[in-house]
Amino acid sequence: MDARVRELVKATIPVLKEHGVALTTYFYQRLFRHNPELKNIFNQSHNETGKQPVALAMAVLAYAENIDDPSVLAPVITLIANKHASVGIRAEHYPIVGKHLLASIREVLGDAASDELIHAWGVAYGALADVFIEAESKLYNEACNSDGGWSGWRSFRIIDKVRESAEITSFHLVPCDGGPLPSYRAGQYTTVRAFVPELGVMQLRQYTLSIAPGAMHFRISVKREPASTTTPAGRVSNRLHDFYKVGDMLELAPPFGEFFLDETHDGPVVLISGGVGITPMMAMLDRLVAAAPSRPVQFVHACRNAEVFAFGAHLAKVAERHPQVKLHLFHDEGPVAAPLQSGRVDLRALAGEVLAEGADYYLCGPVGFLEAQIATLHELGVESARIHAEVFDTGGIAT
Repeated sequence: MDARVRELVKATIPVLKEHGVALTTYFYQRLFRHNPELKNIFNQSHNETGKQPVALAMAVLAYAENIDDPSVLAPVITLIANKHASVGIRAEHYPIVGKHLLASIREVLGDAASDELIHAWGVAYGALADVFIEAESKLYNEACNSDGGWSGWRSFRIIDKVRESAEITSFHLVPCDGGPLPSYRAGQYTTVRAFVPELGVMQLRQYTLSIAPGAMHFRISVKREPASTTTPAGRVSNRLHDFYKVGDMLELAPPFGEFFLDETHDGPVVLISGGVGITPMMAMLDRLVAAAPSRPVQFVHACRNAEVFAFGAHLAKVAERHPQVKLHLFHDEGPVAAPLQSGRVDLRALAGEVLAEGADYYLCGPVGFLEAQIATLHELGVESARIHAEVFDTGGIAT
């Protein structure tokens, strides 16, 4: 991109800050009106609640603000590329999105959107699209060329359905084609594709593979998402709970994701989770005790009450068999029920156990929970490079 293009893109920053969400909201309406088939790729719940337009507006703004050196966005691009690959976004989708994005800029900004400005954003969008296409192509190639891997969607049969708590149910899945499963990194997710009758479209949701790699089957552990004052009930999670049974089939994408256990390290591991954020921790814990039994593990988990506490029996068994694993389990309402302790997670109180030289910290849970725990870890002197986090939220990665 030449200097003039960058200058014009940066000149739109004030407009993006003030009107970015209105622009992206209009963009999605236009996109789905002209290309309704893309409703099968995009999360319609996110679109209804406004999360999708907000997320895109923030991404467009970040790109404009960093147009002089987009390399600073590399970690975010890698994260988004994994999400794109997990839902099947391909190179041919980018021209469609670009056409509607540029048209939306022109139609929303009116006379302020000169031909020169539209051209500049077209060049900027094309450059970013090329980055994503290259990154996603690499992910697709790795997925389909690995042993047991595939590209696109693969049919799986439910061989078991296990109630883990009042909210979480696990689905054990094997390929219908009888072929092998690929390896993956503990903490990664797969994407489930299911038809939602009330929308009349397929919908895609990412769920962590909650079992360590190397098993003869996949396992996803799905939280039933109830409606709230701001969000509808989880359409896919409730459909899985209510309508899918042993013997039924689900379509899955290959495993993807940038949140996973780093097995190149050999120091202590601290796993910190809240609510359904426990699911990647189960895969990491089982992987650690099987493949790296010399690494001490502190397992810290918080949930609302004993009814919604998942995997309790398994955790107790692991801790009993593996003395290097220490459990710190909390709930903040209802009567105390062992092995849970009453109260909230307080890493300061646990500092004597969770602080260790060379330790890696993996955190997963709702936004507020993560922000509080990460802030405490920083206060306790843990450097950012040792902290790895993934947000699980209503309407988020595991809805």
